Amino acid sequence: MRGGGLSNLLFAAPMIIIFGLFSFYPIIRAFVMSFQKTNLIADPQWVGLLNFQRVLEDPVFWVALQNTGWFALLALIFGYPIPLIAAVLMSEVRRARGLYSVLAYLPVVIPPVVAVLLWKFFYDAGPNGVFNTMLGWVGLGPFPWIQDATMAMPSIVLEATWAAAGGTIIIYLAALTGVAPELYDAAEIDGAGIWRKIWHVTLPQLRGVLLITLILQIIGTAQVFLEPFLFTDGGPANSTVTLLQLIYRYGFQNSLGGNYGSATALSVMLALFLALLSFVYFRLTSGWSKN
Repeated sequence: MRGGGLSNLLFAAPMIIIFGLFSFYPIIRAFVMSFQKTNLIADPQWVGLLNFQRVLEDPVFWVALQNTGWFALLALIFGYPIPLIAAVLMSEVRRARGLYSVLAYLPVVIPPVVAVLLWKFFYDAGPNGVFNTMLGWVGLGPFPWIQDATMAMPSIVLEATWAAAGGTIIIYLAALTGVAPELYDAAEIDGAGIWRKIWHVTLPQLRGVLLITLILQIIGTAQVFLEPFLFTDGGPANSTVTLLQLIYRYGFQNSLGGNYGSATALSVMLALFLALLSFVYFRLTSGWSKN
């Protein structure tokens, strides 16, 4: 207080109140509702762990868990290295670097719903569909894309990678500006080529940023909802239903008013898993970004 803490608290009070009202209170409310049977209309009834038991006994839960893991794995394989490769290549460009940055970030500017509906049009399974027409020029296709249970999830991952890569590219480009040019000069004097400079200079210097973007991507992909919901609504045959979509079904597509007890129970389970995963991840990687 003597050092000006009261004035700081007063300035921060509006943000603290707003954040508590719209973030902390819903979290606490959801945790309480996970132990209740409620549809927000009738009086809630305490049921203990029954909501968690119902979720675990739901066969669709295990399908959604598997689909979410499959989406996260595909997004990690394709969506994690592509922005890094693009950022490194763009950093080596001497001319029109700003233009390439704008083009890379453009998909992020497009509203997500518009982007999904646009790609849904591209994914037309007919021979006259946009992608099938282009592949037909080289003698491939037509492919069923999102109409097929096997191809639906990779197709969704392809669009999600395109839509989200731009933001990560900008982060990597900003981080690359902090790499000392003297390191590249020293590596070049030692006879290092472009790939050796990337491996021995660029990647070690970006280690901290890479670790942060990795955990952010894992958390983001575990909460995927928009793309499967708009592309396939979880189909075909629940092949693209995810955990967040299952939460939506519990809350808004079941009985009158929804089963918010099961929805919040699954939400709490997902939140606890991601919190534990983040804790373990940062404990394991705390020294990697410093060494």
